[in-house]
Amino acid sequence: MKNDNFYMLAKTMYGLEEILADELKNLGAQNIKIQNRAVSFKGDTGFMYKANLNLRTCLRVLKPIATFQAHNEKELYNKVLAINWEKHLDLDSTFATHATTHSQVFTHSKYASLLVKDGIADFFKNKYSKRPNVDPKDPDITINLHINKHTCTVSLDSSGESLHKRGYKSDTIIAPMNEVLAAGLILLSGWNEIDDFHDPMCGSGTILIEAALIAYNIPVNIFRERFGFEGWKDFDLDLFEKIKDVSLDKEKDYKGKITGGDNFQKAIRITRKNIENALMFDNIKVKNEDFFETQINKNTFVVFNPPYGERIELGINEFYEKTGDSLKNNYKDCTVWIISSDIENLKMIGLKPSRKIELMNGKLKCSFREFKIYEGSKKKKYK
Repeated sequence: MKNDNFYMLAKTMYGLEEILADELKNLGAQNIKIQNRAVSFKGDTGFMYKANLNLRTCLRVLKPIATFQAHNEKELYNKVLAINWEKHLDLDSTFATHATTHSQVFTHSKYASLLVKDGIADFFKNKYSKRPNVDPKDPDITINLHINKHTCTVSLDSSGESLHKRGYKSDTIIAPMNEVLAAGLILLSGWNEIDDFHDPMCGSGTILIEAALIAYNIPVNIFRERFGFEGWKDFDLDLFEKIKDVSLDKEKDYKGKITGGDNFQKAIRITRKNIENALMFDNIKVKNEDFFETQINKNTFVVFNPPYGERIELGINEFYEKTGDSLKNNYKDCTVWIISSDIENLKMIGLKPSRKIELMNGKLKCSFREFKIYEGSKKKKYK
């Protein structure tokens, strides 16, 4: 029955686990437990649809269907083969497999994924002398294998493509920020969703668009063309449409201004296109302007990810020093959050952070820091 609750796992990025747990709690999940880069919870089929549509800091939602011990490759293959795959896919369904391994026995995730693929294909071959087709790009069903030492969990991936692919980004600049991380930064920052919001180095607009979706409480994945569960045998289109309608009905009003700037003309062009894709053209305003020459209104909430490499014309030390001076002079009475992987050079800002949060941006270790810029702030020696 669709009303029966079952166990699910929401995957996220390092440092966003508690924010994701809060999101799940606010959506109505049960039995929430925080894990490493993941949060487990319980809910029914409708809740699974709702989670995929609404969770801002989730990469994918997995529905485990089997857990077992395997001590070698043959045992893993046989236990996958023993699962009743007809419950989940038909002969004419296409499927793909993915694996993550933390094990001294199963050291290669691609090979573990191949064993799962063979087990599923042979299940059908043994019964019908025919196998379903593998489609790594656009499968009806994606099967996920997670191995921790000898414990193997086989799950259906209800999301399909990673949920950071919202559907509003048609173009990006170099090294764009992951949308899940951008939403996580805003939620971690404690922005009250009342004050004006500004990103002075907006790149391709990810932080701005995620801020607007939060401010207006719009389901973050409403622009996606497809979720993984839409290819499942038990997919309930009427229920999904109902969940979409209910989620959209929760939109709220926001009276503040969301603005951004970038001194790179191409970035502004790309940002405007992405804002248009997100149907936010009236809600977010961006300008081609130089951060170091721009003054903003008091009490504005600021979150930004400084560029690096070829987009910085100054030396890196000079860039951060100049950033600190600009904040002190042009961002009076503002709360400013900066994320950077240049952790050593962040000290050159010369202002003492009131909060520091450790995060990962892909494989880069980052620091996310809050600076309260008061009228007449004096440059303080960083400790």
